[in-house]
This record gives sequence, C-alpha cells and structure tokens, in this order.
Amino acid sequence: MDSLLKIIGQAEKKFAAIGHFNISDCIALKAIFLAAQELNLPVIIGVSEGEREFIGVRRAALMVKNLRQEFNFPIFLNADHTHSLEKIKEAAEAGFDAVLFDGGKLLFEENIKETKKAVEIAKNINPEILVEGEMGYIGGGSTMLDEIPEGAATKKGGLTDPEEAARFVKETGVDLLAPAVGNLHGILKNAPMPKLDIERIKKIGQATGVPLVLHGGSGLTDEDFLKAIEAGVSVIHINTEIRLAWRKGMEKSLAQKPDEVVPYKILPIAIGEIAEVVKKRLKLFNKL
Repeated sequence: MDSLLKIIGQAEKKFAAIGHFNISDCIALKAIFLAAQELNLPVIIGVSEGEREFIGVRRAALMVKNLRQEFNFPIFLNADHTHSLEKIKEAAEAGFDAVLFDGGKLLFEENIKETKKAVEIAKNINPEILVEGEMGYIGGGSTMLDEIPEGAATKKGGLTDPEEAARFVKETGVDLLAPAVGNLHGILKNAPMPKLDIERIKKIGQATGVPLVLHGGSGLTDEDFLKAIEAGVSVIHINTEIRLAWRKGMEKSLAQKPDEVVPYKILPIAIGEIAEVVKKRLKLFNKL
C-alpha cells in the first residue's frame, strides 16, 4: 500500500484533497471508514490530545491499523493538535502515521525552535512518520461558537506570511504545513464563517513547496473548499460537522426509540448521519 505522503502527493497532482475527520469514539470511526470504503477514497482519522486521552493513545492506533490491515484500505491516523513534545513522542511510539505539533500560539522564533524539536523526536522514532507544523492561532475548540475566539488570526494582519512560512518549513523540516489563511476552528452560530484568503494559500504553497493542510474546515462554503484545493491545499480537517452529526443522530434515534436501551440498536442512526457528512465532504474534496 502507498504511504500517506505518496497518497497526499497523488491528491495534489489531481487537484484534490484528502479528508481528515476527527473521532472521539469507535462509532465515528466506523461511520468514517464505511463512507470512505463506499467511495473507495483514502482518509485520515484525527485525534486531538483530548480525544486520544478519552480513547486511549495506543487503542486509537491499533483500531486504525486493524482497519488498514484487515481491509487493505488506505486509512491513516494523525495526532492532531499536539502541544507538547512529550505527547509527540507518545504518539510516534504508539505507531501514528502523522503528528501535528501545534505551536500556533507561540511567537514565530519559538515556534520554529519547538517544532524543529518535534520533528527530530518523531523522526528518530519512525523516519516514515509525517510531521506537520502550524503557523497562526485559529481558535482552540471544534464547537458551536457565539463569536470569533479572542486572538484568532482571521484578519489580514494575523494571517500566515508566505516568506515566514518558507523559512519555517526550511528550518524545522516539517513535511506538512497548516497556515492561518482565514480559517477558524468551530462553527459560528449566528454569523457567516470568515472567507479564506485564496491568494495567500497559493503564495504559501509556492513559497514552501510542501503540502498544505486546511484546519477548521467545518462550516466553510463549497466554493471556498474548491478554491483552496485549486490553490494548493492537500488535506482538509473536518471535526465540528462530525460532532453535530453524531448528536443529531443520537437525538433522532432516542426520539424514535425512547424505551430502547441496547446500544447497537440505538447507534446505527448516528453512524448513518456521520457517514452522510463524510461522503458529502469526500465527494466535494475529490470533485466526484
């Protein structure tokens, strides 16, 4: 089977993007896998520090590895938004395919210094692991938002500078870069989501020469997604939409079966809701 880096490269050549979907449990994992399998498209599973603390770091790695081996299917696992070098080491040792060191809130020089350490730690454990760096703070939670979080870089002055991005990639040695280009974690309840700076994405891609990762994809318009992919985005993160689908499915199922107590009879509706979201996004990202 092709490596994750090769699969991302193949997506780049086709002006497509790999869907990255976060999970908090095996229910979401099952739904995402079923959707990707139905469309026969590669997929990345993400677990943040909080999500993998809930699931278990090694358990998450084993679940994804088992699906890949049993079905010979390109499903991969990323340690999303990792804020410490200790957690980078933990994920690499557990067998994750990729890790994200999130230094987005650090000052530029400090971010370079710490991300470089993260690359060295991860690559010493597994030379094949992909290491992603992040530039710019885009909010910290995949939730429904009343307003844009304080300090989030959604306006021109706080967005990632292409020249700084080039230096960041060169000095850290990261395989992937997650820039701040107008994207935001979470979905605003009563306001439109910020628009992406498509020209900036293009310039960052040209300046760095590495695949770009778009975080905070939930709630963006189809038009922005397609323009971002054309501009050079190769991986797109979706989390809040998955969580909303999970809740919608659970509420629908419990309303339809108020006396049911058997989990495997309650959960299929939630699995179906999540799978529909994933299929919709994967089709869009791959222009199907």
